[in-house]
Amino acid sequence: MAVEKSDVEIFKPRNDKREYRRIVLPNSLEVLLISDPDTDKAAASMDVSVGYFCDPDGLEGLAHFLEHMLFYASEKYPVEDSYSKYITEHGGSTNAFTSSEHTNFYFDINADCFEEALDRFAQFFVRPLMSPDATLREIKAVDSENQKNLLSDAWRMSQLQKHLCSKDHPYHRFSTGNWETLEVKPKSKGLDTRLELIKFYEESYSANLMHLVVYGREGLNDIQKLVERKFCDIRNTGRDCSHFLGQPCSLEHLQILVKAVPIKEGHTLRITWPITPSIRYYKEGPCRYLGHLIGHEGEGSLFYILKQLGWAISLGAGEGDWSLEFSFFSVSIVLTDAEHIEDIVGLLFRYILLLQNSGVMKWIFDELAAICETGFHYRDKIRPSHYVVDIASNMQIFPPKDWLVASSLPSKFVPNTIQKILDELNPTNVRIFWESKKFEGSMDSVEPWYGTPYSIEKVTASTIQQWIENAPDKNLHLPKPNIFIPTDLSLKHVQEKVKFPYLLRKSSFSRLWYKPDTMFFTPKAYIRIDFNCPQSNYSPEAEILTAIFTRLLMDYLNEYAYDAQVAGLYYAIRHTDTGFQVIVVGYNHKMSILLETIIGKIKQFEVKPDRFAVIKETATKDYENFKFQQPYKQALYYCSLLLEDHTWPWSDELEVLPHLEADDLAEFLPRLLSKIFVESYIAGNVEPHEAELMVQHIEDTLFKAPHPISKALFPSQHLTNRIVKLEKGLKYYYPIEGLNQKNENSALVQYIQVHQDDIKLNVKLQLFALIAKQPAFHQLRSVEQLGYITVLMQRNDSGVWGLLFLIQSTVQDPAKLDTRVDAFLQMFESKLHEMTDEEYKGNVNALIGMKLEKHKNLWEESAFYLREIADGTLRFDRRELEVAALRDLKKEELMDFFNNHVKVDVPHRKTLSVHVYGSLHSAEYKRVMQEADPHQVCQINDVFSFRRSRPLYGSFKGGLGQMKL
Repeated sequence: MAVEKSDVEIFKPRNDKREYRRIVLPNSLEVLLISDPDTDKAAASMDVSVGYFCDPDGLEGLAHFLEHMLFYASEKYPVEDSYSKYITEHGGSTNAFTSSEHTNFYFDINADCFEEALDRFAQFFVRPLMSPDATLREIKAVDSENQKNLLSDAWRMSQLQKHLCSKDHPYHRFSTGNWETLEVKPKSKGLDTRLELIKFYEESYSANLMHLVVYGREGLNDIQKLVERKFCDIRNTGRDCSHFLGQPCSLEHLQILVKAVPIKEGHTLRITWPITPSIRYYKEGPCRYLGHLIGHEGEGSLFYILKQLGWAISLGAGEGDWSLEFSFFSVSIVLTDAEHIEDIVGLLFRYILLLQNSGVMKWIFDELAAICETGFHYRDKIRPSHYVVDIASNMQIFPPKDWLVASSLPSKFVPNTIQKILDELNPTNVRIFWESKKFEGSMDSVEPWYGTPYSIEKVTASTIQQWIENAPDKNLHLPKPNIFIPTDLSLKHVQEKVKFPYLLRKSSFSRLWYKPDTMFFTPKAYIRIDFNCPQSNYSPEAEILTAIFTRLLMDYLNEYAYDAQVAGLYYAIRHTDTGFQVIVVGYNHKMSILLETIIGKIKQFEVKPDRFAVIKETATKDYENFKFQQPYKQALYYCSLLLEDHTWPWSDELEVLPHLEADDLAEFLPRLLSKIFVESYIAGNVEPHEAELMVQHIEDTLFKAPHPISKALFPSQHLTNRIVKLEKGLKYYYPIEGLNQKNENSALVQYIQVHQDDIKLNVKLQLFALIAKQPAFHQLRSVEQLGYITVLMQRNDSGVWGLLFLIQSTVQDPAKLDTRVDAFLQMFESKLHEMTDEEYKGNVNALIGMKLEKHKNLWEESAFYLREIADGTLRFDRRELEVAALRDLKKEELMDFFNNHVKVDVPHRKTLSVHVYGSLHSAEYKRVMQEADPHQVCQINDVFSFRRSRPLYGSFKGGLGQMKL
């Protein structure tokens, strides 16, 4: 039977030079081939139309477990984990995910290694091996993954919404699986999980239910031949695609108010309605239209009114969980401490009533369609692995011509379709979920999988009608036409094809780095303005007031600048280590208007006490919620706190925050802005004189007005980030209890500090990390089953480089995890010595391939250059220098690097371990602290005594006069 080649033309963006072809193999596997001669990375994604909805009864999580198991080995490649090892060692990455009706597997790799990678990948679906030993170990990995999620509010609330649905609908199910569902319960029923897994695979996985996307550098004909050879052996059992008919919610699950207790501080209101899936009308975009209006943040919007009343912090609206058979439309509102739930729900329904009375507006639909069309045709290139996943996920749902565009381009104005969904957003169809810690101790039910306490009350349509009538009488109205939609999408003429950013302008007030777009040719730009303010971080109070100032700026600008974000022009104002920064990215046409408005707001800033109170409340909750972070994130935080010379601990900032008032900010702000140095980076579709005018405007506004609010910094006032230098031959460790003792997980960070930025040492460290990454994962996670989160990575702090092992575990306490990392390094030493010259060259070439990978878009390019500017290293040609160093690097030099810096107990090794003890290991923590010897040099008992006692690395950023240009 021949391969079926489709003549259908796949609709693609105007600026997309890639070629596409749809084929169907004789086994009915549908494939999209993509040829991109410019790509450095090849990629593939296989989407299987089988998800957790297909889990057999009593084997919750089996589809997700199968996703894990297929990575292990195959008959053709029987060595365990050899697929992942091959991908990692050839510059790639791989992953998978399971959703309700799909399981998606994907990878990317250096383009010249694609054929073997694709062959290994294909064997998942041809003849996988699922050994008994691997099965038991991977059940533990799934259980560890679930343990990680147990105290996550996102997972908990998602499962609660599923729990309060019909038990007969698969939406009700627990999707992840755990030790209980995959080992204990099956065993109690006399079932062998491995045999059930094989049976599930053989019955469910069939070529006709698979959709493959393959992305390569070769021409379409060559890619097609490759695919035919590799994937034709996947068997086709002719299995029908499963359809799960009906809505998950019966009448008893509607008109309810569910109160639930979250883990974190804060209050959230989620109002949801089961609706007709808008995927059935994807060219008409009903949920996009309604989400745009209900979620709008401009003047007259629901959020604008709630914010004015001091009741809401954020609001989002749109379609949530959906399939071809059912869907939910959700409005999610993060609330302040003010108690006005009934009024908020009343105002929401009053806004929906406004939409009903106004009718479906063609001009609003046309405006949205224009924004979407511009977005589609000028979309940025993204990583091939992400691109293939997006398309493979679309292939089951959309006709081939719409595989790239999917539902992103509403083009048919059909008012009746929008009206149909709008009519479903009514009081008889509603489900209201209210999450708040204030309900602790007063709930009467518990969700079984995550243990979330909750209670249910009935809320009738007549009750909601009363709420509508009693809600405040506010002037809700539809948005005005969007002034930020770009109309000039022309490309500026670049006179000089510069490869790197260069210093376009320098004064005592500012520096401007400029990089015209010579690669991407899109009507977009990237602007980052760093305001370096010495007054911003001299105390915990100063740091918090600076942070509140940036949040208030965003708050004040919101209703004006929200339209800019809708139109594809984004902005952010953030607190930094040395002051604050303004970022504006997107279409360049109206960018300067937005930037000038932001600078004007900075100059004319006034503290509004009511908004200060709301922002302070939000900031307080953020600080209080730090303790609920995953233990591995806490370990990384303590590592940074120990290494970075001038950082304030979150606990100090939380302590001073309650005592700060609006008057303190009003008094502090003139001091903050009194002395500033402005460092700007402007890149993209902007001409040099335009970039200079933007910076000139900032100088004129802040420094040169009749009554200037800012003066230039003295050279002595420039702030730098400096890093603690660890002692050679010593192993420091910092034991500390996890901040949330309800979390059973412990965590380890083992950080090996190596050197300050040096091209030759950089590539040695990077090459070692590449070679050791997958073996570390395999040994510590797959074989020893220490925990789902197990990572070896590089770390770069302001130009100081090191290696970092990260493990989160309920299996072992952090001190034992530390010994397992050392044991791995001792074991890995022999593997390093046994590495053949050919394997060594392969690894070097893989790293060179990764370094030569071209930036995909303006944001990726800008991030690379901004790192050089922020660190003060200014090696804009870093990749070229490192590739040259790699080409000269001998295997013996890598061995010397390992022996001098990484090998356990060598005299030059500099190590810092952070041990975060979870509740399962509290006894071990007490023992460690009781047995601690205060004279022992290696144990850190006080972060700040340690920091003060250690020398620091010099900074690459000197004062203005000393900076490298």
